[in-house]
Amino acid sequence: MAWTSQQKALSRTPQPGTGAPVPSQGLEWLWKHLQDVRQPQILDCGPVSPATLQVLLNRRAKVYVADLITPALEADPRFWDRSKKTPLFLTADFLRQLPEIPPASVTAVLSWNLLDLLPAESLPNVLGLFYSLLAPLGVFYCILREPFLAAGIERRWWLESPASPRSQVDAERTFPHPPITNREIEKLLPGASVKIFLTRSGRREVLAMRPAELRI
Repeated sequence: MAWTSQQKALSRTPQPGTGAPVPSQGLEWLWKHLQDVRQPQILDCGPVSPATLQVLLNRRAKVYVADLITPALEADPRFWDRSKKTPLFLTADFLRQLPEIPPASVTAVLSWNLLDLLPAESLPNVLGLFYSLLAPLGVFYCILREPFLAAGIERRWWLESPASPRSQVDAERTFPHPPITNREIEKLLPGASVKIFLTRSGRREVLAMRPAELRI
């Protein structure tokens, strides 16, 4: 669904989170990069958050919302074929949850920790679609765990200010898939300019910017 600055944020309030809001180097860089964009178009891949919507609408953004994190976290049976010995993740069906978005039109994709929740074989198609939605100089933003972090999955994210994210953490829940390395993320986004910021919480903020000239 798409939201514009003329629409009101939803009345539902966010659930309390255990991740205290701290300044994000990655988001600070993102908003500085977008400072001259009059009406950014943002795709948020997390659960709908009134706080996030308000922050983005205050920036005059057009917001697309598609909660991909919850079905990935809960292993939604709609997106798994378990008829064979090895379960198969139905990537195409999973991506159909996205709203209709014109190609090469999105200023930024906020995928949060989605990639850590998806099987490795799905990542090329998932990132390929996200990358195709980015406008020239558009940015894909994600958060990846460090290899030493075995548990502590964020169930949801929201913004308390443009560069102050907050999360609801399930401290005991283990990650379902192996960690993604920096080299792997660069290979999955060929041609993108990739920036990586380390955090004190055992996570990496990754920003991948599409070149100014789209390559067909």
